[in-house]
Amino acid sequence: MNFYPSKQTHIIDLGLIDYQQAWDYQTGLFNKIISVKSENRNLPPEEQKPTNNFMLFCEHPHVYTLGKSGDEKNLVIKPAELPSIGASFYHINRGGDITYHGPGQIVVYPVIDLENFFTDIHRYMRTLEEAVIQTLKALNIIAGRISGLTGVWLDVDDQRKARKICALGVKTSRWVTMHGLALNVNTDLNYFNHIVPCGISDKAVTSIEKELQTEQDMAQVKKLLQEKLISQFGMEHIV
Repeated sequence: MNFYPSKQTHIIDLGLIDYQQAWDYQTGLFNKIISVKSENRNLPPEEQKPTNNFMLFCEHPHVYTLGKSGDEKNLVIKPAELPSIGASFYHINRGGDITYHGPGQIVVYPVIDLENFFTDIHRYMRTLEEAVIQTLKALNIIAGRISGLTGVWLDVDDQRKARKICALGVKTSRWVTMHGLALNVNTDLNYFNHIVPCGISDKAVTSIEKELQTEQDMAQVKKLLQEKLISQFGMEHIV
């Protein structure tokens, strides 16, 4: 545990950003936090430095990402055909299977030191989900969880109607996190037809726009989600 745990969190909006560029950016932050923690191990408690926390918000151009435990067969479209739909594909170092990111979807990358909050990966995942559930509740959408499946779902009590609105996939090392969540807001859901989302073939995917039958104000939803994340983690927002 850090001698001086810090709940101060930098909230950064990267806007619409290339996936590789965002991955490199969060990796840089992730490695710096790891480096500080490594240095602290060799210092007496009173000389240890607090670690930084970051919450990155962004959207991506059309892209499919496959987690380290995923199956490439879940990319239904042939890789050679990806340029025809304006999409790219990446193998990445998070958990989980394949997912889609694109315009109209809010992606959040928490790059935080969990030792500043709590050291429990299960609780971390459920806290991310709860922030999304509370965001949707504020928009009059009732959402929840399905046992054994990560992410946030609608109609969780009806297996025939259950549909995913938010996907999660994270990486942690020495209690430092990266990657995160993707909430479908005004997402073009047709892009999910080219994959087996998260390796789950019998569940549909939806968006806030589809559920409410009207295009959403991305800035408003982003602000709401930011507030819920800060509240759920007990973060102190710093600019």
